[in-house]
Amino acid sequence: MTDRLALVLGLLLVTLITADILANGGDVLLFLAKKFADLTEYLIFWR
Repeated sequence: MTDRLALVLGLLLVTLITADILANGGDVLLFLAKKFADLTEYLIFWR
């Protein structure tokens, strides 16, 4: 991964997080964090 690509992806991520916080108070981030926690618990079970 080049530095330019990493910078673009980082800026895109920051922009999307900021837009989510401004639009709906970060509810989507909280939802995704909960789903990610559920996924990791599921994967740990099958380990």
